Amino acid sequence: MFCQPGGWHLSRERKQPTFFVVVLTDIDSDRHYCSCLTFYEAEINLQGTKKEEIEGEEVSGLIQPAEVFAPKSLVLVSRLDYPEIFRACLGLIYTVYVDSMSVSLESLIANLCACLVPAAGGSQKLFSLGAGDRQLIQTPLHDSLPVTGTSVALLFQQLGIQNVLNLFCAVLTENKVLFHSASFQRLSDACRALESLMFPLKYSYPYIPILPAQLLEVLSSPTPFIIGVHSIFKTDVHELLDVIIADLDGGTIKIPECIHLSSLPEPLLHQTQSALSLILHPDLEVADHAFPPPRTALSHSKMLDKEVRAVFLRLFAQLFQGYRSCLQLIRIHAEPVIHFHKTAFLGQRGLVENDFLTKVLNGMAFAGFVSERGPPYRACDLFDELVAFEVERIKVEEKNPLKMIKHIRELAEQLFKNENPNPHMAFQKVPRPTEGSHLRVHILPFPKINEARVQELIQENLAKNQNAPPATRIEKKCVVPAGPPVVSIMEKVITVFNSAQRLEVVRNCISFIFENKTLETEKTLPAALRALKGKAARQCLTDELGLHVQQNRAILDHQQFDYIIRMMNCTLQDCSSLEEYNIAAALLPLTSAFYRKLAPGVSQFAYTCVQDHPIWTNQQFWETTFYNAVQEQVRSLYLSAKDDNHIPHLKQKVREELNSTRVCLGLT
Repeated sequence: MFCQPGGWHLSRERKQPTFFVVVLTDIDSDRHYCSCLTFYEAEINLQGTKKEEIEGEEVSGLIQPAEVFAPKSLVLVSRLDYPEIFRACLGLIYTVYVDSMSVSLESLIANLCACLVPAAGGSQKLFSLGAGDRQLIQTPLHDSLPVTGTSVALLFQQLGIQNVLNLFCAVLTENKVLFHSASFQRLSDACRALESLMFPLKYSYPYIPILPAQLLEVLSSPTPFIIGVHSIFKTDVHELLDVIIADLDGGTIKIPECIHLSSLPEPLLHQTQSALSLILHPDLEVADHAFPPPRTALSHSKMLDKEVRAVFLRLFAQLFQGYRSCLQLIRIHAEPVIHFHKTAFLGQRGLVENDFLTKVLNGMAFAGFVSERGPPYRACDLFDELVAFEVERIKVEEKNPLKMIKHIRELAEQLFKNENPNPHMAFQKVPRPTEGSHLRVHILPFPKINEARVQELIQENLAKNQNAPPATRIEKKCVVPAGPPVVSIMEKVITVFNSAQRLEVVRNCISFIFENKTLETEKTLPAALRALKGKAARQCLTDELGLHVQQNRAILDHQQFDYIIRMMNCTLQDCSSLEEYNIAAALLPLTSAFYRKLAPGVSQFAYTCVQDHPIWTNQQFWETTFYNAVQEQVRSLYLSAKDDNHIPHLKQKVREELNSTRVCLGLT
């Protein structure tokens, strides 16, 4: 079915052999790459033993040229993604057959199946199938980085900058994307390119670069997908109402009216478009000059491919800047669970109402990103270095095109080196079929392969290689750099609420309250309440109140109690999940620490006056606060294990303290 996606059809012409790669995904989400080389052989080759009547005349003993040709496919299925190597191997088997070379097909197949592939890490291996060939397998330096060849540059050449950006936003926001083309290989390349632009995210929905005609009903699936179909079915697919369709041959995309396609947030969208224009159209900037410089040549296709990918790598570094500060380790299970606080990230980035980033963070691809890249100790790659150390440089360079292009080319060099780690490649030689061999009149059918003989030869080859070192590589793990904190994506002037003067007003007001300076308190309280609209001022309030609790000054008189309650209510009124509940969590122990004496033996605690705020009914708040407390106690356990032997019991204490606080607030 997948060998002939358009269906099995006889032909009256001797067609050229074709090659394309089909990607299949099994039940465990592991991909299998099926390389298909298809050629045509005569339906009836030899007719010399028959007598036929042609137009009423009897002809016998003659060999008539065939008039009907049937397709036959050589298929190589592998979990390894080396399309050019597999093209050469299948092409060599076809060459031996069509040119009648004196080499056993069984030995070629056995040598191919028994070949040991080196582990990733830049290793290379020379091998031969035994037909006068000399081939080289070159592994990438890092498995995590996609290998694209020239597919990304080709996709931009086919569709243009804006169309590819629309498709990029479509897959990130979990829309259905369908390619169609007259070339099966172009479909595979386009799907590969679009998926690679998502790095460091990984696509987790159906991915079918070449969909057979018999499975077109899959296009009606409710789940997002990236699928490719042959252009002969384009009239059928245009009836789909919820699918974004890209015509690779015509260079157009069709977005149905019912789909609202979210775009990248500004200024990242403009910056990405400008960077892509500089790379793909280097003459655009000087096109209006009266005396333009000599024509700027484009980078060669492989390097151009990596430069385009570098632009998207910089984009994700800016988009996910500071993501590690919003990761929360939950250590109450046998295996730590990593949670990403999406609302806090959006709030600190100033993108609460941005539809695009909200959809990205809620998607399956980002969930996989957190699971894979969340652990603090693991193998790091280019993206980890970029998001940790280069974000500030990227922001500065946006205003200087020359510096920006220089950085993009530096990243492109690293991506290129990942795919081509050895600059001096060994000489390769793969025999090709004689020109025009497919047009020969009389070619014997492809012989039937002796499976028993192939198995026997494979076992012999494996026995020879049993002493070979295992093809494994030890990953170099390290502590993942945290990088800069989360900051707003927009260049905003620091608000007055966060200024040092406003923080000083809050500190002075609290000092006046505890010093019983009523007149000064009344003067500064309105300004302090206004300042508490800012997060920094609310954090300052919790810090200052915490200092007074430590000084055993938690017993207040009626006037002090009223002032503190007003400030606490003002603070809790503006608390939300966008701040990761830090302020409310810091106020929680303070509400059960401050109290006043109403009568002998009767005390009123602060929590009785602040318990109506909606933050206390938020289940996520209690979970987040508890997990953060556990994390802090675990950290203190490892920091002071030599001095404190009783700390292992602190986890239970934290649980009991939080539960008792909830009981006090009447929320159990």
